[in-house]
Amino acid sequence: MALTVTLLNSAYLCGRCCSHKVLHPLLGPLLSDSMSKLYSSYRRPGSQPEKKPSWQNTDFSFKKSINVLKTQLSMLKEETKGYLIGPGGYPLSQYLLEQTKVLWEFRSQEDLNKWVISSDVEIGGKSEVYLKLGRNNQAALLYGTLNTEVPRDGETKYSGYCSMRAKPPVGSFARKKYYDWSNFNSLYLRVRGDGRPWMVNIYTDPYFSHQKDDLYSYFMFTRGGPYWEEIKIPFSKFFLSSRGRVQDQQHPVWLDKISTLGFTIGDKVDGPFQLEIDFIGLLNDRAHTEEFAYETYEKV
Repeated sequence: MALTVTLLNSAYLCGRCCSHKVLHPLLGPLLSDSMSKLYSSYRRPGSQPEKKPSWQNTDFSFKKSINVLKTQLSMLKEETKGYLIGPGGYPLSQYLLEQTKVLWEFRSQEDLNKWVISSDVEIGGKSEVYLKLGRNNQAALLYGTLNTEVPRDGETKYSGYCSMRAKPPVGSFARKKYYDWSNFNSLYLRVRGDGRPWMVNIYTDPYFSHQKDDLYSYFMFTRGGPYWEEIKIPFSKFFLSSRGRVQDQQHPVWLDKISTLGFTIGDKVDGPFQLEIDFIGLLNDRAHTEEFAYETYEKV
C-alpha cells in the first residue's frame, strides 16, 4: 500500500512538474482516466463531490502493465519509422506537393469511435444528441433534439447546445500529438444538413494555461434538402473566441499545433436536427491568397 501511494504521488508530481518525466510516460496509460478526473474542475451546481478517490479505481495488475508496455513500445516503433521516412510519415517530396488530404471519413464503427458527442446534459440541460453510421455505412449521421430550457439550479443562465468533437491524437506513452496543417489553407467537407447553421471549431494546444478555453470558430450554413453539398472554409476566416466570447485581439490559427476539430449547434431553436458528414479533409487552394480576414491590433 505504501508503494502504491508513493507511485501515485510520483505520477501526480510528474504531471504537474515539467522537470520530472520519468514515471509519467510509464504510468500515463494506466492513470489517464483517473488523472483526468482529478484535473476536472467542473461539477454540476448542487451535486455532491465523489467520496471515493479516483486512484482507487485504477488497476495496478502486473500483467496489464506488461501488456500496456508492449503496446506503447509498438506504437513508438511505428512513430520512429514514420519520422525516418519524412514529415507525417510521407517522403518529403510528396509532403511538399500534397494538395488535398482526407483527415476523417466515416465508413465503419471504428471511424465513429474516433469522435465524442456531448450536449447541455452535462450542465443539467435536456438536449439530446446521437451519432451513428448513415445509410449503407457511407457517412456519419449526427442527430438529436435541441432544448433551450435552462436548468433550475439558480446558477446556469443559458442552455441548448449539442456538439461532436474528434478525439485528440495521442502518441506512445500518452504523449501529446498535434496535427500539422501548415501546408494547407482551407478546410474541405462534404455534408448534408437540414438547413440549420452549425459552428465549426478548431482547437489548438495553448502555450499558457489561461488559453486553455481558446478556440477558433467559423459558421457552416447547410441548405437542407436531399442533395449533398461540398463546403470549403479557408482558415483565414476562423476567428478567436474564449468561453463563448469573441476576442478583441485576433490572430490567425496556429496550423502547426492543431489539437482537434468539432461541430456545435446552438441556434436557440428548439426541435430536431441532423447532419450527415461524408468526409472531412484539407485543401491547398492556390487561388486563395488571403492571410487573415480580420483586423489585428497592436498593443500600445
